[in-house]
Amino acid sequence: MPDPIPDLTGRLAVVTGASRGIGYFIARHMAAAGAHVIAVARTVGGLEELDDEIKAEHARTGKGEATLVPLDLADMEGIDRLGGAIHERWGKLDILVANAGVLGTISPLGHIEAKTFEKVMVINVTSTWRLIRSVDPLLRLSDAGRAIILSSNAAHSARAFWGPYAASKAAVETMMRSWADETKNYPLRVNAADPGATRTAMRAQAVPGEDPETLPHPSEIAARIVPMASPDLTRTGQTYQARHDRWVSYQQPA
Repeated sequence: MPDPIPDLTGRLAVVTGASRGIGYFIARHMAAAGAHVIAVARTVGGLEELDDEIKAEHARTGKGEATLVPLDLADMEGIDRLGGAIHERWGKLDILVANAGVLGTISPLGHIEAKTFEKVMVINVTSTWRLIRSVDPLLRLSDAGRAIILSSNAAHSARAFWGPYAASKAAVETMMRSWADETKNYPLRVNAADPGATRTAMRAQAVPGEDPETLPHPSEIAARIVPMASPDLTRTGQTYQARHDRWVSYQQPA
């Protein structure tokens, strides 16, 4: 069984892609567990809906708050400003959830337009690196910094027609492992989360003929990922496969 959602009272968390899907529910669950969530997304309406839900939960339980940050992650200077603003207001960061991503086009590699490939790399890879660069010093100041990088089984299966997305997720998993090794002597723990097939808009775009009712709801998957932010977590440099509730480590090819 997945671990229970930990008590995150007093923890400060950044969640990207927080206006819908898994990121939306990670933000909601973290706020319900007591965290102050800095919710980052392009879609203002989705962020406002999230804020309404968090405020309603706060009214019931007294737990959780949100700060909304409308930001397109293609705006690299905006990511830099985010880290600076967190430092100025709070002086540290406890949790990073790098969830935002785009699918691109499911197509043979030779048929993919250059602008599509470049967008996948910018949003899924370059912005994740820029975010890491922006908040790494803040996470090191936490007594139990936790970074969760959203990945995908596509990084390893390398299925036909999924090339750009698969390559981007392989890249972020590799960055995750390097970052984990760099910070292994700090209280910071860095891991990846592979949600598996989930009932999201991205999944519907990727596999339009699939019955969404056969897939777990993003709230369920988010609830399995949130324990990765627990101050008690000791693992680092690993990947949590949410659908299978198991941790896996990278194996160097023989």
